[in-house]
Amino acid sequence: MLILGIETSCDETAASVVEDGRRILSNVVSSQVDIHRKYGGVVPELASRKHLEKINFVVEEALSRAGCSFKELDCVAVTNGPGLVAALLIGLATAKAIAYAFELPLVGVNHIEAHIFSNFLEHPDNIFSSEKLAPPFIALVVSGGHSDLVFVKDYGKLELLGRTRDDAVGEAFDKVAKLLSLGYPGGPIIDKTARNGNTEAVRFPLAHMKDNSLDFSFSGLKTAVLNFVKNHNWRTESRLIADVAACFQQAAVEALVENTFCATEEKGMQKIVLGGGVASNSHLRNVFKNRAEEKGVKIYYPPPELCTDNAAMVGCVGYYKREYSAPRPFESLKAEANLELESWI
Repeated sequence: MLILGIETSCDETAASVVEDGRRILSNVVSSQVDIHRKYGGVVPELASRKHLEKINFVVEEALSRAGCSFKELDCVAVTNGPGLVAALLIGLATAKAIAYAFELPLVGVNHIEAHIFSNFLEHPDNIFSSEKLAPPFIALVVSGGHSDLVFVKDYGKLELLGRTRDDAVGEAFDKVAKLLSLGYPGGPIIDKTARNGNTEAVRFPLAHMKDNSLDFSFSGLKTAVLNFVKNHNWRTESRLIADVAACFQQAAVEALVENTFCATEEKGMQKIVLGGGVASNSHLRNVFKNRAEEKGVKIYYPPPELCTDNAAMVGCVGYYKREYSAPRPFESLKAEANLELESWI
């Protein structure tokens, strides 16, 4: 089964052809990072305009690299939320047009679930794979817009265990990088800068929920960094910049790791999968790897190119939704900026 995936939830225009939910035939991404860098973050109107300019070319390139035509496709899958609504509309309108013109089923995909499913593309479940991955497991999705802890019981059966109550962790990385005048996007820059820092130089707070939930909170950590920067002459001390970056990163990662392993104990799971842009952070991967070895838990994560927004992960979800549930009618599939993560079986 050949699935065309389309992704335009934020500032990447992407299209991909995926075979049987596990094999990537093409994965084309047109990034807008250079456009938004000078603003220190994504400008929604600019993002949607650029999607409109690029989407047809990206889809055509995806089909060309996959060596197939529209008529050979079996389904179109598109991200319909969560994300920037104007950006989502571009991908959704394109997907609807293709599905209508070639009489193909249309499947809407939740962006957060797609990040979880990106792991299936790296760890195919077949007899030839030494790294099989299949539910159930605990999933952590961490990006510029999301910090979600999910219990994946089976394909299409999901339980949200925890989420951020304020800033997403990726957003916190961007804001701290801006405070330290390091540039945008903040995640890769903080990761690189922190390698030269001392994680014991500053003690930043970890948020613990009083109601014993598995939710996250990063606004207090961000404020602590802001107050520290205001009270120190960090601009003339390059070493201090690295120390602040390292200590902030340490605190952010520790919160993610603690809640995730609490979830594995609560649900009796021995597998954890990571997804989202922040999942490519080297410190986060190292801490998870070390903790997993101590606990006897298996860790899975996709390569960096599948951590950031892409359409292959959308095509992967599309395959399973096409297999296990009926496609929604065109008119009922809408762009939803705050689309909730929920089971579809």
